[in-house]
Amino acid sequence: MTHFRITLAYDGTDYVGWQRQANGISIQGLIEDALRTLDGRDVPVAGAGRTDAGVHALGQVAAFTLARDLDADALVRALNAHLPPAIRVFSAEEAPPGFHPRFGARQKTYRYQLWNADAMSPFERAYAWHVPGPLDVEAMREAAQRLVGRHDFAAFQATGGSVSTTEREIFESAICHLPSAMLVYEVTGSGFLRHMVRIIVGSLVEVGRGRRPVEWMSEILASRDRTAAGPTAPPQGLFLLRVEYRDPLAAGS
Repeated sequence: MTHFRITLAYDGTDYVGWQRQANGISIQGLIEDALRTLDGRDVPVAGAGRTDAGVHALGQVAAFTLARDLDADALVRALNAHLPPAIRVFSAEEAPPGFHPRFGARQKTYRYQLWNADAMSPFERAYAWHVPGPLDVEAMREAAQRLVGRHDFAAFQATGGSVSTTEREIFESAICHLPSAMLVYEVTGSGFLRHMVRIIVGSLVEVGRGRRPVEWMSEILASRDRTAAGPTAPPQGLFLLRVEYRDPLAAGS
């Protein structure tokens, strides 16, 4: 039995999200289906992040155990041969049996893309939120910076979320303006609550539109109330960019 860690990317447009569900096609489900074909048995797959329907990934990490004797390179080729073109495995490596991609993660980085122009590029419509009209990008940058540090992010959690604690640490929170009409928000943290990044982005856009002052971001944090924050940004602009580990192959670290 060999425990593997893989890194993959996917276009989440046509899927119900990472997690296998009773209705709809999931990324996890497709990988498990491919592994069943390769290993001749059910192979549970654990992922680093449970991305929602329509959300993409550039650096998702997953792990599973195979009974079949297969080296890493052959595993990558075999998986890609059984997966649709919207999902691609880039690398595989052996990992200790206790390695879990979610619980062992030290930090994750998400990217959110906004298209700030009157007309939406048809080539970006599945990968960005169209936000027409002027935005005060500098105010958005200042508001984003207010999230850096350890805070209670209860106000940025989707209603109905259930976790033991809503406290998280944000290491970086920044917006950059690309040469095109694309605005990119990137945030790195110890962990994220359900819809947390999308609610942050929805709140930043409220600041950018001049509907709220920069200081409002601090007020949202202090409120611990979801109704105090902005709207939830749509899923298509969100990407799981990368997952980092203290030692990628150390069990539970």
